[in-house]
Amino acid sequence: MGERSEMNLLVTGGAGFIGSHFIRYMLATYPDVRVINLDKLTYAGNLETLIDVQDDARYEFVQGDICDAALVDTLASRVDAMVNFAAETHVDRSILDAADFVRTNVQGTYVLLEAAKHHRHWRYVQISTDEVYGSIDQGACTEEARLQPTSPYAASKASGDLLALSYAATFGLPVLVTRCSNNFGPYQYPEKLIPLCITNTLENKPLPVYGDGLYVRDWIYVVDHCRAIDLVLQQGQVGSIYNIGGDSERPNIDIVRAILQTLARPESLISYVKDRAAHDRRYAVCSDRIAALGFQPAMPFEDALDTTIHWYENHEVWWRPIKDGTFQHYYERQYQQR
Repeated sequence: MGERSEMNLLVTGGAGFIGSHFIRYMLATYPDVRVINLDKLTYAGNLETLIDVQDDARYEFVQGDICDAALVDTLASRVDAMVNFAAETHVDRSILDAADFVRTNVQGTYVLLEAAKHHRHWRYVQISTDEVYGSIDQGACTEEARLQPTSPYAASKASGDLLALSYAATFGLPVLVTRCSNNFGPYQYPEKLIPLCITNTLENKPLPVYGDGLYVRDWIYVVDHCRAIDLVLQQGQVGSIYNIGGDSERPNIDIVRAILQTLARPESLISYVKDRAAHDRRYAVCSDRIAALGFQPAMPFEDALDTTIHWYENHEVWWRPIKDGTFQHYYERQYQQR
C-alpha cells in the first residue's frame, strides 16, 4: 500500500505525552493532513505541549471524553481514521483505584470502535503497551505471546486491545494495534521514571527507586515511536498487532545513575523505597514484524536521554507548575511515609 498523505485524523488523548508528539509529527510530515485532537484534559493532559501548532489551520482541539458517544460520533463523521492514545496509563494510580482505568481504557475504546464502524473509517489504530504481556525472564514476546497483565492498568489495556481486534474479526473494521516499550522524551508528565528523576535531581530531591532498582525495561525515544505508529497506520496489515521496541534494555537503577552523572549530582540522592505490588521484573518485545515494514529506531538511547535531560533543564517553566501545584505522586508519598 502506498503512502497516504491526505488524511483526516481523529487523535484521541492528543494533549498527552505521546499523543501530542504524534500530532506534531504528522502535521510536520504531511502538508495535507488534518487533525482533530479530542482530549478530556485530565491531570496528564496539557495544551501547552501543542502551543506551537495551536494556530495551524489543519489542527483543531476539542475538549471532551471518549466515553461521550454523541460527541465521538459527531467528530468521527468528519474524519476517515482514528488513532487512540486516550488512556489512563500510570500503574501506581491503577493500584490505588482502577475505576477510571476500566472506564477510559475499556468503555472508551468501545465507544470509539462503534463510531469508527458506523462511519466506515479507513483505519483505526489502538495504541497499547508491552505491559499486556507481563514479565518475561529471557527472550522477547512476539505478537502471538500469551497476555498476562499483572496490574489493573495493564489488564485494562489488554481488554481494549482484545475488543479492538474483535471488531476487526467480527465487523471487518480495519483495526491495527501497536504495543510499544517504555517511551521517554520532552513533555512527559513527571510521574514517570525518567522525568521524575530528572526534575527531582534538578531540585536536589531524593530519587525514589523501587525495590533493588534492577527492574528491566526497554526504552524508545518518543519521536521514534511516532514514526512507527505512522508506518503502521500507512502500511500495516489490518487486523494485526505490531510490537514496537527500542532495542535499549536498561535496569532502572542504571538510568537513574546516568541522570545523576549527566547533571553532576551525587548518588546519595538515590532513595530505595518499598516495592510496588506485583512488580513485573522485565519487559521485552520482539519487533521483527514492524522491522519488516522498514522501521528501526533512529535515536540512540544515550543521545535521546541527553536530549531529554537538557530539555527539562531548559523548560522548568513547563514542569515546575505541575510539581508545585497538582503534582501528587505515589513515589513521593511512599518516600515521605518511610
